[in-house]
Amino acid sequence: MTNEPRTNSRNVPTIGLTGGVGAGKSTVATILRELGSVVSDSDRDARAVLANPEVLAALRAWWGDEVIDEDGLADRSAIASRIFSDKDARVRLERLVHPQVHERRQQTFAAAPDDATALVIDAPLLFEAGLDVECDAVIFVDAPWGVRLSHVQEGRGWNRAELERREAAQFPIDEKRSKATDVISNDLGRAELAERVRVALESIVARFQGS
Repeated sequence: MTNEPRTNSRNVPTIGLTGGVGAGKSTVATILRELGSVVSDSDRDARAVLANPEVLAALRAWWGDEVIDEDGLADRSAIASRIFSDKDARVRLERLVHPQVHERRQQTFAAAPDDATALVIDAPLLFEAGLDVECDAVIFVDAPWGVRLSHVQEGRGWNRAELERREAAQFPIDEKRSKATDVISNDLGRAELAERVRVALESIVARFQGS
């Protein structure tokens, strides 16, 4: 991270948003939007990039028809099964997708209203992709293991082994937490979470304006 905002020329902070898998990062992103921030959703942008015909052609050339579903779109589950067990495959995909995701992020931020409170990079792999260097602050969303497991079981249909497999492909939770400037615990309920997000955002904005 840097004291000078690199992602925008506005007088607002760029905030990285990441967290443990299933910790509630998407809910925090929604709350930040409600508080006037402009959020660049890396997962959403990656899905859009994967629908690009040129990207689909590259995926088929690399891995065959099994990574393309019956609608002619990228089969995210089939792709995940490859990249989470093969580091080289993951790096190859990232080199294809990340530059286009970055371009979409820049477009999102360029269109931000003048009264935006912050520009937020919502990215599960924020540290892994080196995006933290573009940020004035990083929020890490934390939650107990049992809560996170329950979230992914109910929301994504994953079991314990799948959650562990996904986390094994990322930096350790403790490392991400220690790298963040702000940690928000999601362990009570949405009302308490919203208040914690509000306090963290106000603190980040105050630090940015005082830097």
